[in-house]
Amino acid sequence: MRVPLRWLGESVDLPDDVSLEHVHAALVSVGFEEEAVHTFDLTGPVVVGRVLERVPEPQKNGKTINWCQVDVGEAEPRGIVCGAHNFDVGDLVVVTLPGAVLPGPFPIAARKTYGHVSDGMIASARELGLGDEHDGILRFADLGMDPEVGTDAIALLGLDDAAVEINVTPDRGYAMSMRGVAREYAHATGATFSDPVDRVLPRTGDGFAVTIDDAAPIRGRVGSSTFVTRVVRGIDASRPTPAWMVARLSLAGVRSISLPVDITNYVMFELGQPLHGYDLGTLQGGLTVRRATAGERLTTLDAVERTLDAEDLVIADGDGAVGLAGVMGGARTEITAATTDVLIEAASFDQVSIARTARRHKLPSEASRRFERGVDPLVAQAAANRAVELLVDLAGGTPDALGSTLVDESARPTVTMRLDRAAGLIGVEYTDAEVLDTLRAIGATVGVDGERVAVTPPSWRPDLVDDVSLVEEIARIVGYDRIPSVLPVAPPGRGLTRHQQARRRVSAALAAAGLTEVVTAPFVSAATAAAFPGIDPAGGPSVLLANALDSAQDHLRRSGLPALVDVARRNLSRGLVDVAVYETSRVFLPEPGVELGTVEVPVGAERPTAETLAALDAALPPQPFHVSALLVGNAVLKQPGTTVEPFGIADALDVARTVAWAVGVELTVAQTSHPSLHPGRAASLLVGDVVVGVAGELLPERTADADLPRVVAVVEMDLDALVAAAPELVDVSAIVSYPAATQDLSLVVDVSVPAGDVLTEVRAGAGDLLEYARLVDDYRGAGVDEGQKSLTFALRFRATDRTLTAAEASEARDGAVRRAGERFGATLRD
Repeated sequence: MRVPLRWLGESVDLPDDVSLEHVHAALVSVGFEEEAVHTFDLTGPVVVGRVLERVPEPQKNGKTINWCQVDVGEAEPRGIVCGAHNFDVGDLVVVTLPGAVLPGPFPIAARKTYGHVSDGMIASARELGLGDEHDGILRFADLGMDPEVGTDAIALLGLDDAAVEINVTPDRGYAMSMRGVAREYAHATGATFSDPVDRVLPRTGDGFAVTIDDAAPIRGRVGSSTFVTRVVRGIDASRPTPAWMVARLSLAGVRSISLPVDITNYVMFELGQPLHGYDLGTLQGGLTVRRATAGERLTTLDAVERTLDAEDLVIADGDGAVGLAGVMGGARTEITAATTDVLIEAASFDQVSIARTARRHKLPSEASRRFERGVDPLVAQAAANRAVELLVDLAGGTPDALGSTLVDESARPTVTMRLDRAAGLIGVEYTDAEVLDTLRAIGATVGVDGERVAVTPPSWRPDLVDDVSLVEEIARIVGYDRIPSVLPVAPPGRGLTRHQQARRRVSAALAAAGLTEVVTAPFVSAATAAAFPGIDPAGGPSVLLANALDSAQDHLRRSGLPALVDVARRNLSRGLVDVAVYETSRVFLPEPGVELGTVEVPVGAERPTAETLAALDAALPPQPFHVSALLVGNAVLKQPGTTVEPFGIADALDVARTVAWAVGVELTVAQTSHPSLHPGRAASLLVGDVVVGVAGELLPERTADADLPRVVAVVEMDLDALVAAAPELVDVSAIVSYPAATQDLSLVVDVSVPAGDVLTEVRAGAGDLLEYARLVDDYRGAGVDEGQKSLTFALRFRATDRTLTAAEASEARDGAVRRAGERFGATLRD
């Protein structure tokens, strides 16, 4: 909302030395946001001049210029070159003298052009910043003005005014008017407020038929409750709009169109009530407010023929719709230069209906912006009467008794609250006088009954519906600076939960390992949900959304991998060929055979009961946190002395071990099969006997569908299960200073025996002296019988209290061999 200062000063006392900064600061103190300042960016000297002589001079380029002698109130006239031709000798014009700066900036100086020294410039409306008109210069006769030569034209045209711009939130539509902003400035500064409504002379109108036909209101909301019409006859629509009105509308952000339209816009900005003017001679009978019929068509003022929706609220006469209510009028009844009789409409319309219509037709307007925020239903008569005054004074019209007055004067609901309610909510000790004075200052009617007050909000404040909104007004008007800044003290023992700490450790560990964290949406298609069933392929179906944002992705994911596949595809398509990403996110795992129910929740401000909240929780599927990772491309890049090493299942297992280490659990790896993973390159991840994840390489058909390389390593782990299996406290081992004894162990086993199972038995057989064991080689070839494989393990032994002997290390190793032999028939490789 742009607020010209002189216009504002007509409704509230402003200081003589008022500045834009002062007005902005005052409005910010009562809750508005500062946006910008607006001026005409014009400096003088700019004066009124009279054309004494105009000599047309044709040029070689075919253009004709005028060499003019102009009286600007000085001893001698000035010679000025002008390219416009819409003026003649004797006309009063705007002359910008050397030293002036026009918007742009465009400095004016005496300069030689077309064989003359032009000592100034005769200006057009656009050059002065008054509008877009640039076909000719600005003549005072066209403005209905006859000023003295030499008069300062900047002040005469209102170009020395300025405006502040504020952001008006959707709940405070009353502030989208000079009337509302003036009242708020008075709240902020204590200045005297003068309601412009009180200055409007009362008028009545009768005999014009108006019908509100909304028998089946949309969602229980009636389309219109107030509809006022007034008639003015004999106007001269071709008369110019006064310069002061053009300047004010320009600062307010609206261009001048024609005098009748400018008047309706002016009243809208002044009082906050949008108006619409009809050419009375084009109307067929009275007006009806109704819903559009399906497929009904209307050509609006922007010359666009629109197909209306059955929810659209329209104004219609005997021949059909003549306007989209509260949004834009129709072309058939438009006021033109030939119009003599005008019908002014001032109405109130349902906020939701107007907002939906404006968005449906992509037709936002100054009127719809106000209606969708809420317009004072009791200001309609004053606004219509104000428009009549201006049409009479400026357009030469005559008021007519024809009109209508349909106003909903039903009382606003009364809100009851305790006097100490504000102090209890805000934490400030407001006195009873502060509470009562504030409520009366905003226009409310207040009745006091002991410790309670009954408050009837004013008609222009539809947002005040309960005691909380009234308390907010008290805090705002008395001053936000009264509210202390106090940080709450956290109760002892609070902080991050165990699960939150584990998630942070996992994320930090993976980022430190070189992976990049991503955040993705949880929605997938039915085909994707089937292709990526998650850690447990037999876990059940995925959740189908009842009202999906995208019909192509109408299921909730059971796995975090599909989104990572999309991330990898997008990065590879942009030339990033080595990708290592991870995400910690929720997945949705409905229990097989359990039907997800629906729960009715209360509408509006009513708080759900504990039973309702419990039923909502029960209706939701389990949503555990999973950590997922995807690696594609090269783990080690080609460089001198180093060969390329692509990502594979070993890297996925390293990621899994990093997650387990961050949580504080020991991970066991076992060979498995999985519908999303390559046969023979899939592993189950276990903590004890509980499967907590899977790792491996994606099926080639999955990678082909996503346009990815053939080998894509992935891992997915149930973070909730990992945290549940982790000890409450992580044991911190002391650093042992005694040296370690290392040995390699190569065992020959059947190819069907999983290497992870052999490693488990090696660790169990080696005993307490074993500090570290890892598979380093899986060999199948010459020297090993057909159907068998050689697994080589790196072993490290250490004692905490002494240096181990070679015999002790060998004995521990032999224990590992015996255990593997007993379990799998393993033998030492020669």
